[in-house]
Amino acid sequence: MSKLALVTGATSGIGRAFAERLAADGYDLVIVGRRRERLEEFAAARPGTEVRPLVADLSTDEGIDTVAQVCATEPLTLLVNNAGVAHYMPLADLPADKARELVKVKVLAPTLITRAAVAGMRDRGRGAIVNVAGMIAFSGPAPQSQLPRRAVYAGTLAHLVAMSQTLSAELEGTGVQVEVVCPGVVATEFHERQGLDLSAVPRMSADDVVTAALRGLELGEVVCAPGVEDASLLDAVFHADLAAFGAQSVDLATRYRTG
Repeated sequence: MSKLALVTGATSGIGRAFAERLAADGYDLVIVGRRRERLEEFAAARPGTEVRPLVADLSTDEGIDTVAQVCATEPLTLLVNNAGVAHYMPLADLPADKARELVKVKVLAPTLITRAAVAGMRDRGRGAIVNVAGMIAFSGPAPQSQLPRRAVYAGTLAHLVAMSQTLSAELEGTGVQVEVVCPGVVATEFHERQGLDLSAVPRMSADDVVTAALRGLELGEVVCAPGVEDASLLDAVFHADLAAFGAQSVDLATRYRTG
């Protein structure tokens, strides 16, 4: 049976590593990116693989709709929502156009693209959706001294974690898997395009992120953290989330009562 994968942000970094691995694993590919020449170069270098370049800018409604249309009409086996932009800066300093771009690329695009793909996967009884987020999704409680503030970026990644977990539960028993991949710092062009020099910082390779993501699907993981050795730490976070969620009441908590 043929296997078809669509990968966004496929022209560099983690997205390109996914495309390379999936091509080697026998997938036909739809590769999405903004740089036509890189997409066509990738396709031309793999004459034995069916590779369809799809030029789309996921910071635009037109780009999102173009990719969503393919996802709604093609029998995808695997969808990898990887495209991203960083825009690391405090909210008060983040220009409105950059905030809009970030939310469109990391929240609206994966939401609508996944929505377009998931019905067909469910009807076929097979498929997988991989959303690429990052460990910054868990960094909200960190103090100012621990890391630079990047409120919108962290929030978009946290959205991907919560959406993936909830969607996985919605699709239980359908044959469709959902996974969110949360690497730490990865050695790609991603930070360089934001003017950040992280050459002195230890970084994971994009290939290792892909290895973890694909193995995580085999293990049935919903949240894959490639650099976290002790998986019980993640379990503790999620158990605490559910404990707080389950502890709510219609009665006002004592600490909020006056007198």
